[in-house]
Amino acid sequence: MSSISIEDVKKLAKLSALTISDTEADALRNQLDEILGFVSKLSEVNTLGIEPTYQVTGLSNVMREDEVVDYGLDRDALLRNTPNQQDGQIKVKRVIE
Repeated sequence: MSSISIEDVKKLAKLSALTISDTEADALRNQLDEILGFVSKLSEVNTLGIEPTYQVTGLSNVMREDEVVDYGLDRDALLRNTPNQQDGQIKVKRVIE
């Protein structure tokens, strides 16, 4: 028996903004079942006496300094070329429900 349904796969596809056929949904369901099977095997691993490891490099928050790059473009001219703007920013369609 499958642990994930076709409806679950279609919901995941919709949330991912993907359009999939019924054939693709069935194939993805099988692949997701395999993945979930591999993940469930991890719970069988004996980790007694193993110290938790979150990272191994010893580094923390390695970041570079911000650098302003001047491309020689006028902000106002760029905004005039946008189809939709609001409060001096480019306005785009919502992508998250």
